[in-house]
Amino acid sequence: MRRLFVVITAIVLTGVGLAAWGTVASAREAGLSELERAQQKLPPLPADIKARKRFNIAVKCDSPPFGYIGARSQHAGFDVDIARWFSRFAFGKSNRVTYTCVTTPAREPALTTGRVDMVIATFTYTADRETRIDFSRAYYKATGRLLVSNNSSINSTRDLAGKTVATTSGSIYDRWIKNCFKDTKLIVTDSFTNALLEFRNGRADTLMWDDTVLLGIAATDPGYKLTNDLFLPLPYGIGMKQGNTALKRWVDSRLNLMKKRDLFFPILKNSVPPRQVAPFANNILRPKQTFTYNTTDLTTQCS
Repeated sequence: MRRLFVVITAIVLTGVGLAAWGTVASAREAGLSELERAQQKLPPLPADIKARKRFNIAVKCDSPPFGYIGARSQHAGFDVDIARWFSRFAFGKSNRVTYTCVTTPAREPALTTGRVDMVIATFTYTADRETRIDFSRAYYKATGRLLVSNNSSINSTRDLAGKTVATTSGSIYDRWIKNCFKDTKLIVTDSFTNALLEFRNGRADTLMWDDTVLLGIAATDPGYKLTNDLFLPLPYGIGMKQGNTALKRWVDSRLNLMKKRDLFFPILKNSVPPRQVAPFANNILRPKQTFTYNTTDLTTQCS
């Protein structure tokens, strides 16, 4: 009798499991068809990529939380998740991407030589870069941020009077502080690593740099935090080879679709610590939130 009960229980559990699997499979199929329906009137995938059945995409591999190699030796990060969504849109699966690790100076050559289809790698738009490559619409509004110790009295740039700020030479922050914060002390180094060292050693009260870089430090060192102050917006775009209008139309239309469906928000939640979700939600495309590239000289804008 007991054996019969065990057999019946196993059959029931198996049935439940199969039913659940069927529900998940149906949901997956429904989701895929929904994506297909959403794309019916959007620009088609370029023929060469469609025939290849795979994207070649360059990403950062050392810049958490945007692009890095995770614990299981897999590509991870905000930009990588965008690449996975592109793969879903194009091929119905998130893994149809060949990733190439790129450093900052290697991003443009990866495009101009045809090594990759696109670069999704914290790629700041500039008018100069646009003379050599094409950019998608802006998808992330990188901004300047302040990294401070947890007990710091600095809550925003309004508190910088008499304080010492560390940053790098030749950067937009170097010029902005010199132009707009005359009563602030400045430590200028030749690299970000040295600027961070000045801050860690206590010779500077705060470190000013891109939020995308500072976030990784704040996320891994519990003694530091980012202020909620945002300044000097510098939007990122997806780089493509100049003149590839078919790919640019495809990319822009899918970014617009992601914006409409608020898909950047779950990507953000998956990429940053919970305490940083709220302030960084201002930096992503959302249904009622958008931004464009700025071609003016921000270093002279002091208000």
